[in-house]
Amino acid sequence: MPCRVKQLGNKSVSWIRRRDSHILTIDWLLFIADDRFRIFLVEPTCTWTLQIKYVQPRDAGIYECQINTSPKMSHLVQLNVVVPKIEIMGESDIHVMEGSSVSLKCVIRQSVRDPDYIFWYQNNKRVLDYGKGAKVISSERLDANTMVATLTINNAVRHDSGNYTCQPSNLDSASAYLHVLNGEHPAAIQRGHSSGTQIPIRLLGPLSAVLGLSSSHSTRAALLTTAFAVDLVVRTLYSMIV
Repeated sequence: MPCRVKQLGNKSVSWIRRRDSHILTIDWLLFIADDRFRIFLVEPTCTWTLQIKYVQPRDAGIYECQINTSPKMSHLVQLNVVVPKIEIMGESDIHVMEGSSVSLKCVIRQSVRDPDYIFWYQNNKRVLDYGKGAKVISSERLDANTMVATLTINNAVRHDSGNYTCQPSNLDSASAYLHVLNGEHPAAIQRGHSSGTQIPIRLLGPLSAVLGLSSSHSTRAALLTTAFAVDLVVRTLYSMIV
């Protein structure tokens, strides 16, 4: 943030952060315990420049370049910090049928500059585009503030299931979980594992007592039929809740 001062004489130049009236610099001296702040003087142009490295959202606000004259002279600079946003479009859990194609779109908004690269990862392993058509990676800029990186998976198989992460070179990452299904109901899938309720063998004895069934061989078929019926009811109720 530059502050050009002509005919300074023996006066001092100070930089002040207006939100808390914190004096940052007086001439060459720093008065803030943050090594991101520095002061430069470009003598040919008489410009005192306040530099903030690795700018953060909390740095946004008004900064005042002040000369200790009477009355005082000052120059205000408004610092706006643009926070980039990154997300994978759609739900965090994506369900597709085996054999279909799916496109994961990573949307980057409000990025001051384009990333040098955008990598995709499946379960922390980098996804590579070998040009064979199975997995295709592309990117495009939609407008001045929006960029989209797309990972397309053609003819998806069960092995393609997993956590997919979009990682630009200069931003945070975004992730989504892809489930490739082979006839399963999506509500019964939790991170690629079946959530169906099973009745352990050790519970068959107590269950038979509750149902009034004997432990004879002739009644075991009825017991198992009842167990499957209970399991079906639990599955149905679970799918309704989910």
